[in-house]
Amino acid sequence: MKKQAKLKIAVTGGIGSGKSTFCDYISSKGFVVIKADDLAKVLLDSDKSIKSKVIKAFGVNSYNGDKANRKFLAEQVFSNSDSVKKINSIIHPRVIEETSNLIEKTLQTHNIVFVEAALIFEAKMEQMFDYIIVITSDLEKRIERIIIRDNVDREKVLQRMENQIPDEVKRKKADFVFINDKDVSVLKANADFFISISSKLKKNDKSSNPG
Repeated sequence: MKKQAKLKIAVTGGIGSGKSTFCDYISSKGFVVIKADDLAKVLLDSDKSIKSKVIKAFGVNSYNGDKANRKFLAEQVFSNSDSVKKINSIIHPRVIEETSNLIEKTLQTHNIVFVEAALIFEAKMEQMFDYIIVITSDLEKRIERIIIRDNVDREKVLQRMENQIPDEVKRKKADFVFINDKDVSVLKANADFFISISSKLKKNDKSSNPG
């Protein structure tokens, strides 16, 4: 019997698309899901080099003691596209490095690993993966979900969306696109479909180490 390929699968999508719901379901089925966005938050707090660069770029108010001042960063940094690019240029290299290490470690004992990340394309991480899944949804549905989830106004949601590549562009770059406009059971059914075919997928030639 032919040995199953070791696969690296990225799951991405704009805020409010449902990618976390998709990945949480995948995880509940026993698959390893590395959450790059959570890893970025940990590194923002714990990595001394990142902390030093963020303070140099945005001032001492960027941190409260050892922890990032997320309220300050949200208001002063993430509302400005140039500032977003700056902080991403500080954080993304370390996130990519740590994600790559976790991927390789996982594949020592598993045939497939999923990575959930909002900014796969923005961070130019796509070459790290064999296949990319994009979760997409109607814009108004996405806005409504974020308003309810984060208790923010519509303007703030649109502001955050401006810093992400539009869904229509992501869809063209994806290997699989799942639309999350209906009941969550439909999204879970899509996840089940992908799980059912994953063992038959071949390693994609585009996959390589970052850098």
